Amino acid sequence: MTAPRRALRRWLPRRRNRPDAALTTAVAEAERVPRADRFGFGDLVLEATVDIGSRPGRLVMTIAGTVLGVGALVATIGFAQTAAGQIARQFDAAAATHLSIGPAEAEARGGKSVATASLPWDAPQRLENLVGVEAAAVLAPVTPPENSITAVPINDPSVAAAAPPALFAASGGILDTLGGTIVTGRSFDEGHDARGDRVALLGAGAAERLSINRVDTQPSIFIGGTAYAVVGIFDDMERRAELVDAVVIPTGAARSDFGLSAPGDAIAHITVGTGPQLREQAPLALAPDAVDTLEVSAPQGRSDLARDVQGDVNVVFVVLGVIVLLAGGLGIANVTTLSVLERTAEIGLRRALGATGRQIAGQFVVESVVIGLLGGLIGAALGVFGVLAVAVAQQWTPVLDPLIAVAGTVLGALIGLAAGGIPARRASRIEPVVALRGNA
Repeated sequence: MTAPRRALRRWLPRRRNRPDAALTTAVAEAERVPRADRFGFGDLVLEATVDIGSRPGRLVMTIAGTVLGVGALVATIGFAQTAAGQIARQFDAAAATHLSIGPAEAEARGGKSVATASLPWDAPQRLENLVGVEAAAVLAPVTPPENSITAVPINDPSVAAAAPPALFAASGGILDTLGGTIVTGRSFDEGHDARGDRVALLGAGAAERLSINRVDTQPSIFIGGTAYAVVGIFDDMERRAELVDAVVIPTGAARSDFGLSAPGDAIAHITVGTGPQLREQAPLALAPDAVDTLEVSAPQGRSDLARDVQGDVNVVFVVLGVIVLLAGGLGIANVTTLSVLERTAEIGLRRALGATGRQIAGQFVVESVVIGLLGGLIGAALGVFGVLAVAVAQQWTPVLDPLIAVAGTVLGALIGLAAGGIPARRASRIEPVVALRGNA
């Protein structure tokens, strides 16, 4: 049954002296009203939105709840993703960018472990040809003949002997590979290594032990009685902290002066996420005919600890955002209920003129959805700008899925829909006679 027929049958006076044919004729006339003149969806949206701007103060207060809720949810998710990315980056910088390759060891007679193979001297060049390797070097411990490293050429028997710093041999890219920082001077390079120059790098701890704090005076140290010129002092060795208390010389000098027979371990600084593939490729590059003789230590694609931290941070922030969003939904429901109470006379009049309960309910539902949509749109925008502002202030890389902003806007509309349901149902049940009589 159409709306005109229901309205006429409900409210058209039924007189005893009026035949049923007259009622039928009136209903037929009402049904011949052009469709453009009937109450459609456009009229529903117009009726719902006209009252929204009539009370700007109330509109601002109503939208504020949704703005805060959606903005907090979008911002907290954005902060969670940004913070988790920052945390993961810290984990990755410390653990997920270091690759180490060494010869496999086998147990010999007497229970002593011996290496079953050796790395090639050009291992850094071979590794740097692989995709994902940013820098590579070789590193090997060296034992000097007399086990003495000193800054003076003469040994004073009256002075108590101090334990000498450890001695390592490395290729030219050792500091770039291990993340070391030059405090003063410079690092030796591939040219020093190829020529076997007697130059040395001192870790900050070894330099302090040898009482050397500057290199502009061209200081030298004596390793087994052989003079080595100190060209630089380094610190902040992130991946091999023991080198800070050691002396590092080129592999070429170690081979000629101390008979170093093998380069020890090959190490590489790799791109985050390339560990699994380099674990397979590095042995092929260094020993294609005997890959089983090498042991590779490579990180996983992502740190498990980083993933756990990211999940915990996301849960905490999302829970906080949902709590604030529920508060915004309650604000919309309260304001919509108040609007129904204030407009009881208007609702009764519209019902008396033929508006159905569904049309009345739809008006208030659409009004709540529009308010929620506006709040969600503004809140999502503020949340995105908040994440960007904090990331710029902290010099972080902002991380936020664009769909989160779109979902925040849609979520605002859904909150408005849910919040306006009960008040709209209440408005649809208002009887015209009661409404008009109560507001007469």
